[in-house]
Amino acid sequence: MSVNRPTRGYRVFQGVNGVILTLVVIVTLYPFVNIVARSFSGERQIRAGEVALWPKGFNLTTYKIVFQDSMFWRNYGNTVLYTVVSTVIAMVLTTCYAYVLSKKQLRGRGLLVGIAVFTMFFTGGLIPNYVLISSLGMKNTIWALAIPNAISVFNLLVMKAFFESLPTDLEEAAQIDGLSTYGILLRIVLPLSKAVVATMILFYSVAFWNSWFAAFLYMDSTELMPVTVYLRNLISGATGGGNAGAATEQLSQVGANIQSVTIVLTALPILCVYPFVQRYFVSGVMLGAVKG
Repeated sequence: MSVNRPTRGYRVFQGVNGVILTLVVIVTLYPFVNIVARSFSGERQIRAGEVALWPKGFNLTTYKIVFQDSMFWRNYGNTVLYTVVSTVIAMVLTTCYAYVLSKKQLRGRGLLVGIAVFTMFFTGGLIPNYVLISSLGMKNTIWALAIPNAISVFNLLVMKAFFESLPTDLEEAAQIDGLSTYGILLRIVLPLSKAVVATMILFYSVAFWNSWFAAFLYMDSTELMPVTVYLRNLISGATGGGNAGAATEQLSQVGANIQSVTIVLTALPILCVYPFVQRYFVSGVMLGAVKG
């Protein structure tokens, strides 16, 4: 029995492909590794350009300043709360809207799709949005962050395309068995949509976690701010907490690595969550490529 061995050209292709992918990984990882190294390095070494992949002049002053500030932990808790609540609201609204739009027999379906797509190109503007949020009494509440950004049209269209690719026979069989529309969605459609649901959760959670401008605009109290606004103020030289003066004075000694510290602290939770949803994420981003 003969065994088909790879041709010389194929082996060359594998070698070149491996080299290119290795270079891509290095180019991708280097900036983040450099940021981590800078966050633990001294100011003099950073300004001198001596920090590459390993910390120089090991320094934990900035981390201590941030961790010892009670306002940091309060704002961090706010971020977790805002992200969880906003993601839940966004997923419920996006899933329901996408499921409705996936039904070709729905009257007015084209109009509903057009309304959603219209918002991708035209918005009300910053001042009208601010006036609207204020007039609805949502300032200084979580709803000012969650409701206006509850539906991403891109995510909506991706979920709509996925729902359209599911076999209609399953839903028809469920209807014969007596399931309602909500029963079909919860017991048939969603269990088959784990990949796209996990992908959308990742997209929404990252967006809400990194968001800072909406909170900066609609939150008046520093106790209501998310950690991204706290870190933004920290870079500006004021934490907004009770020990802002002391923190500002200390930060003047570690100003070179404050940006690196803030990037690490902001990205760390997402990096910890991503491995658990990676397999769903890969399947979710590929859903459009295999649709017939």
